[in-house]
Amino acid sequence: MPASYAYLGPEGTFTEVALRTLPEAATRELVPMLSVPAALDAVRGGEAEAAFVPIENSVEGGITTTLDELVAGRPLMIYREVLLDITFALLVRPGTKLDGIKTVTAHPAAQPQVRNWIKAHLPDVTWESSASNADGARLVREGRYDAAFAGEFAAARYGLEPLVTEIHDAENAQTRFVLVGRPARPAAPTGADKTSVVIWQREDHPGALMELLQQFAIRGVNLMLLQSRPTGKGIGDYCFAIDAEGHISDRRVAEALMGLKRACPEVRYLGSYPRAGVAVEDVRPLRTGTSDGEFVTASDWLARCQDGRF
Repeated sequence: MPASYAYLGPEGTFTEVALRTLPEAATRELVPMLSVPAALDAVRGGEAEAAFVPIENSVEGGITTTLDELVAGRPLMIYREVLLDITFALLVRPGTKLDGIKTVTAHPAAQPQVRNWIKAHLPDVTWESSASNADGARLVREGRYDAAFAGEFAAARYGLEPLVTEIHDAENAQTRFVLVGRPARPAAPTGADKTSVVIWQREDHPGALMELLQQFAIRGVNLMLLQSRPTGKGIGDYCFAIDAEGHISDRRVAEALMGLKRACPEVRYLGSYPRAGVAVEDVRPLRTGTSDGEFVTASDWLARCQDGRF
């Protein structure tokens, strides 16, 4: 595989900033792509070793383009995640004043994070989405729009000025990014891990989703994300993206996944990987009866009963 990482570009995106926090990024060629699908397809096609893309933000939740690309197509696997604090700057061509701004642009995920600021300061502005925040900055440089919401660090790269900085509707807003590669053996557990899967219901009936979620609950596995996505087969037909605490090698997680596989027509495993910003000592204690040792003890007891040695 090429020693390169594809990422949502062009240069100057929050995605690039987050990617450069990974130590291994210093030893890879970083290749900007025009969209999330293009970055993931580069991995599927063997043109890149991995892709780095946004998957969730703390204001609007899941990035649907990324989730849908991971749900469909040839399987890919998440290996790492990065959390990045997000604040925007309003980037303009030199000389532009606030009262001269009639059109603005940015990635669609940015709009919910600056909506109230726009309402207060640019109530009559026209918004149009761009492929990424940095691409919006490029379009402003070319004269297509008056201003773009992007990282302040992108201003110099595109010959723009930050007219206003520190723009955010929600304090402490963050975006989660993931490093995605082709399927392989998961890394060894760290004790502070996350497992991601997508599940499809066999049929829709009262309590159907609860029955699937009980596979986690009865084994003491905490869920960190549950998001429905349409399958495209018709209104009301959904699959569910799930992030769960723990690693696939943990007995409680492994047995929950086996239970899902028995109950669901399809389960797509998206990987087990270290949780960003969480130390082992910060992980909540396991509920009684859900540790690996207790699962082994129960399995041994069952074997003795089957052998008549109880």
